[in-house]
Amino acid sequence: MPREIRVDIGELALDGFRADPGRVAAAFEHELTRLVRERGVPADGPWTADVLSGLPPLPAGLSASRLGQELARAVHEGLSGRGEVTS
Repeated sequence: MPREIRVDIGELALDGFRADPGRVAAAFEHELTRLVRERGVPADGPWTADVLSGLPPLPAGLSASRLGQELARAVHEGLSGRGEVTS
């Protein structure tokens, strides 16, 4: 049975990065969709991820695509119980 997962991000501050925010958002959405489809998430939600945790320091010169991917991986880890998540 298909389920809908909705991720709302009120504000994302990318201090020190020159990446295009629209391209970061598109890469984020694409990567998070891929991760949820391939790996799923636990069924005991809903979740509120207040903080992206476990994200290693990222070089300021990352491309928008790579930055979006890394952020999506951190959110997926939070949704999967490996990051800082509150329910």
